[in-house]
Amino acid sequence: MERPAWAPPGIDISVPSVSRIYDYYLGGSHNFEVDRQTARRAMEFMPGLPKIMQANRAFMRRAVRHAVAEGVTQFLDIGSGIPTFGNVHEIAQAASPQARVVYVDHDPVAVAHSRAVLTGDDRSGIVAADLRKPKEILAAPEVGRLLDLGRPVALLLVAVLHFLEDTDDPYAAVAELRDALAPGSLLILTHASYEGIPLTQETAAGTVGVYRDMRNPLVMRTREQISGFFDGFEMLEPGLVSMPDWRPDRPDDGEDGETPEDPYAFSGFGGVGRKA
Repeated sequence: MERPAWAPPGIDISVPSVSRIYDYYLGGSHNFEVDRQTARRAMEFMPGLPKIMQANRAFMRRAVRHAVAEGVTQFLDIGSGIPTFGNVHEIAQAASPQARVVYVDHDPVAVAHSRAVLTGDDRSGIVAADLRKPKEILAAPEVGRLLDLGRPVALLLVAVLHFLEDTDDPYAAVAELRDALAPGSLLILTHASYEGIPLTQETAAGTVGVYRDMRNPLVMRTREQISGFFDGFEMLEPGLVSMPDWRPDRPDDGEDGETPEDPYAFSGFGGVGRKA
């Protein structure tokens, strides 16, 4: 297998990667055949996965614009993945030239590609770190250089917490990050769930099995369990809802009351909370 120029030396390109699979779902080009094969296996059970990822990205963009509208111009995006068109720094900086963004990911391809994309952008940076180790993230030089934690920060945990098992204690990780943020900071979060998927749970569990087989368990939490990540935050309206239902740019209902969104877009949950 030929190694593309953008693939960092030392990574095993025969092993699928969550971030590269996500890139494939979004129509990106930074993925290998093994990622595409794995994605297609997952889509055999849940063919609407690309639509879910598109809804996830659309939610993220609306939430970032909302943060800037509220005066929050600092962003810490953990589990950021491979930058694609319309990523956080592009949306935030289009809304405010003063916006500063720190991306965090533990995938070497995501980190290497982020560095390339951000070359020449002195208001954005990338940190190689893991959500399971909040102290390392908070102590990273790029965080210290770009973010003032004494002022409000928008913490993005978009489509990442469902890759942490309960044994990783994800609630403690989120709480540690929350406690380091100033009052007025925002938590922007999405999470996978069986709730809302237009399939039986037994069928959808086939996709969960594909991720388990690649040793990246996908943890489908309930709405109540996901809401626990917002402990210490005041939920903004309309609360924890399906992603297209969070402050849509256009009315949900089309002509004759029909919903223009693909049913898969309403899988899982997204929400934004503010630290008091």
